[in-house]
Amino acid sequence: MASVLIALGGNVGDVRATFRKAIAHVCGMAQAALVARSSDYSTPPWGDEDQAPFVNACVEIETGLDPHALLFVMQKVEQKFGRTREKDRRWGPRTLDLDMIAYDDVSLQKPDLTLPHPRLFERAFVLVPLAEIAPDRVISGIRVRDGLSRVSPQGIVRLPDTG
Repeated sequence: MASVLIALGGNVGDVRATFRKAIAHVCGMAQAALVARSSDYSTPPWGDEDQAPFVNACVEIETGLDPHALLFVMQKVEQKFGRTREKDRRWGPRTLDLDMIAYDDVSLQKPDLTLPHPRLFERAFVLVPLAEIAPDRVISGIRVRDGLSRVSPQGIVRLPDTG
């Protein structure tokens, strides 16, 4: 079984409810076990700043699927919740964004998948929830907590638990 870190994001609709359902769908379709789930965080938009704030979170799962098969599952789940990658504006509003951050210690560079995620250490909106569940995980030779110390978490607010 591989240990996989996945970042979730969205800013359209009831994002937190979408996260709960999407995580269940990914785990079911990937025959995966949910190992850890971060809190949800309100985060300022990144890249295209003229839009509503996002909600972001991270999960760790264990799965027997290879990285490409898991990517296929994640993209099917995004589609189920209204995501159309071909029509999306880059960094624009979306119902659900699922990004594979790391798959064990696999290093991969393919047109459709790069592992670990190439912009992980630039993105506080991923590092804050990731550090909550995997602060000592080493990705690309950098411990997650150390990567977080190099970016500003300004504007990122932990949301209260939904119960």
